[in-house]
Amino acid sequence: MLNRDKVSFETILISIDKIIEYSSEFDEPSSFYNTKEFEASIMNFIIISEIAEKISLVVQENYSFIDWRGIKGFRNIAAHDYFGLDVKEVWDIIHNDLPKLQKEIKEIISNF
Repeated sequence: MLNRDKVSFETILISIDKIIEYSSEFDEPSSFYNTKEFEASIMNFIIISEIAEKISLVVQENYSFIDWRGIKGFRNIAAHDYFGLDVKEVWDIIHNDLPKLQKEIKEIISNF
């Protein structure tokens, strides 16, 4: 793994932490939607996707258990169809998928 890839993974972790923090003060998707915390979270999803694009293909292949395609695809939805976002789906990603991704990336970094 290149040092650049390690920095990318660390930056992704920072964005994940921010999303989890921003959403933590809300109890349900409907109260989270249309808030500055929601908008900041979406921006951090875009950052995660942009950084994932820059991770070397070799590393992506070595860690194929990560849904690189899904991460990159979510960016397109968030950036180009913002008003079409399903807040319940975003909420589900934050509470179910992000903790798993966070754990996987921490493991990858520890193996660096």
